[in-house]
Amino acid sequence: MKYIAHIRQKDGCIQTVKDHLQEVKESCERFGGKIGVRHLAGLAGWLHDLGKNTNEFKKYIQEAVANPDAPPRRGSVDHSTAGGKFLFDRYHHSSSVNDKVAAEWVGNCIISHHQGLRDFIDPELTSPFFKRVSKDLEEFEQTKSEFFEHVSQQELDQYFSEARKELEHYLGLIKQHKLPSIAASLLMKYIFSCLIDADRTNTRQFEEDEETEQPLDSHSFFKRSYDALTNMLVTLEHESDSEEPINRLRREMSRQCDDFALRPSGIYTLSIPTGGGKTLASLRYALKHAMTFNKDRIIYIVPYTTIIEQNAAEIRGILQEDDMILEHHSNVIEGEDELENEDYDVHQKKIKLARDTWDRPIIFTTMVQFLNTFYAKGTRNVRRLHQLSNSVIIFDEVQSVPVKCISLFNAALNFLHIMGDSSLLLCTATQPALDFVKHKLHFSDQAEIIENMDEVGKSFKRVEVVNRTTTLGWGAEELADFVQEQMEEVNSLLVILNTKMAVRKLFDQLYQREGLGEGGARLFHLSTNMCAAHRKDVLSELKQALEANERVICVSTQLIEAGVNISFECVVRSLSGLDSIAQAAGRCNRHGKDKLRYVYIIKSADENLSRLPEIQIGREQTERILNEFEQDPQRFDYDLLSASAMKAYFEYYYHNIKEEMDYPVSKLEKNLFELLSANKDYYGAYKKKWGKNPEILSRPSIATAEQYFEVISNKATSVLVPYNDEAKELILAFNGELDSWELGGLLRKLQPYVVNIYDYELKKLEKNGDLYPLLHGHVLALRETAYSRQFGVGSEGEGEWSMAMI
Repeated sequence: MKYIAHIRQKDGCIQTVKDHLQEVKESCERFGGKIGVRHLAGLAGWLHDLGKNTNEFKKYIQEAVANPDAPPRRGSVDHSTAGGKFLFDRYHHSSSVNDKVAAEWVGNCIISHHQGLRDFIDPELTSPFFKRVSKDLEEFEQTKSEFFEHVSQQELDQYFSEARKELEHYLGLIKQHKLPSIAASLLMKYIFSCLIDADRTNTRQFEEDEETEQPLDSHSFFKRSYDALTNMLVTLEHESDSEEPINRLRREMSRQCDDFALRPSGIYTLSIPTGGGKTLASLRYALKHAMTFNKDRIIYIVPYTTIIEQNAAEIRGILQEDDMILEHHSNVIEGEDELENEDYDVHQKKIKLARDTWDRPIIFTTMVQFLNTFYAKGTRNVRRLHQLSNSVIIFDEVQSVPVKCISLFNAALNFLHIMGDSSLLLCTATQPALDFVKHKLHFSDQAEIIENMDEVGKSFKRVEVVNRTTTLGWGAEELADFVQEQMEEVNSLLVILNTKMAVRKLFDQLYQREGLGEGGARLFHLSTNMCAAHRKDVLSELKQALEANERVICVSTQLIEAGVNISFECVVRSLSGLDSIAQAAGRCNRHGKDKLRYVYIIKSADENLSRLPEIQIGREQTERILNEFEQDPQRFDYDLLSASAMKAYFEYYYHNIKEEMDYPVSKLEKNLFELLSANKDYYGAYKKKWGKNPEILSRPSIATAEQYFEVISNKATSVLVPYNDEAKELILAFNGELDSWELGGLLRKLQPYVVNIYDYELKKLEKNGDLYPLLHGHVLALRETAYSRQFGVGSEGEGEWSMAMI
């Protein structure tokens, strides 16, 4: 009898359980083999759908395919428990601790492959994992005997023995490097990632009747790209201004990156000053390092989607191979938890199988997506995790890591370097003190690429910071007066405020002013209420105006202050963290055209920071630095933006928020770092409640941690916006019949037309009838009347700092 894994919708062709398990096993082995967990991952793939070897599931899937609009009762067949239970029953009785742990880790991956990893101990002091693998299953003996029809018991036992050896090796690495036990949870998540991607990919390939794709030849691409970049840099050396001091210094720092690329994989820093050519210098390092050490891909992690747009466009322009570069801004389809079940629903199946993995040699994504890959709930985000191994990962403006995520971020980077064989490069002009915190980052020896940092900083000094915070908060009218006053001296001015509301108020005030609004200086507005394509168009128009020497005023949230290659004669920055002020200063006199220009720090009276506590704390610590600078400027080398000032700022800042860095959850009176580590409180409470040790050795509360994890505090929903004709056509395409391949392509093309909306803003739009559902309710789109060419989405609100990161 042939047991059925899948039935192809279009022609009724059957994929047997035997074939599916073997094919997923082989893919898992390939993914896991990159970091030495070939058998741990392969074991998960080999047994994940063991529960489909039953008459009950065979009948279920046949009914589901025959009646796609009325499938069998939700949750009526459990097929994911059997493999985990089989593994647990067979190997957990062993006297070997590592046999038990291997059975628990791989077993958890198997039972969870439709819903996300389970808790070993939960807040109710039970073990959802143990409860699941202890479950009585009908036809369980049949599932095992069918498996052993094709695999000998000796072969399975030998394979498990190899998996245990891999586990022993990694537990030894954790001990050797003195890593907290969260590293073990991350290794389990890596194995889970291999299984999810292998299973989803194999199922999609069967559904679409396509051949297994050959892996992209990344190494040849990196060689071609390195040559293209080298040729471009040679061309720059022959331009008329190539011998300007700043350009000579840029070339020297770029050369240092090229030389440094020959060093072994590690965690390094690249502290090029703002305007120093960081993007191309880091690319030069990444390409050469990837070629030298045979890395699979280069991944850029940036704080704001704005930076994705600019950096990706710059690199595409040089490399001229668009299909090898992927931009992943955010998930177009939300509500993943609704899809996480074992039901065979044709519409949901397409969404789950849609190609949504980082499978290109160069990836651009955000800090939010990076952290979600490690810590978000469900299966969709973690699917990408294995793609981060054996890679060169560049963190642009790394100081933007949200405070509550710092320990989790450091744990992820330590895992990727020590266990994932990746090289990590932290790029910023304002390096945070991530080795100063409790759960620190394990930097490599002599981690900084740039030599003589102090001298480089002085050579790049192009602005003077002027403190105007002694004046009480400035409302929109007073600030507009100040802008008008400055515009008598300069031709271009940038104002950066902390919230969208304050930006909108100032823009409206300036627009009404004679000589500044219509017919006077050109006014530009930027915020994340605008989709990526909209912001890109505005920035392009703004740059053209600046290059044409037109009179220009731009009012923006902080999305403009990191990674956007643009220069103004004057910048006004509302008080915030000193790192943000330094980034804002990088938009002033960026190319050193003038000897010195001014950056003014002011306090806006129109900012409500109640939803932005990190900005509030940053403001307070910056004020402390400002006061100390006034008393003893020599201590900071007579420069508010010096490395010594920045170091003092981050140490004050981190000390002030040290209790927040482990991601505390007030409802649980616990922090996520501990829940994913030793989990001592729940373990001790379990023993006290039941009078015995748990039946299992593993402790992490993975599902609970994932339930409470979100990079931004206020959940945002992705909404498609009809910004232009292309966006409207793509949105319209959702109404057609799409297979999972077409859907994956459509979701990629829609990335530039997404705006992320907070829940309270979403309710306003829903109340006004400005939203409508697509793809059976899994995607939301905005009506054209609710999107402004000037401001983007019509809803107003605070929270810009968090929104910009998505």
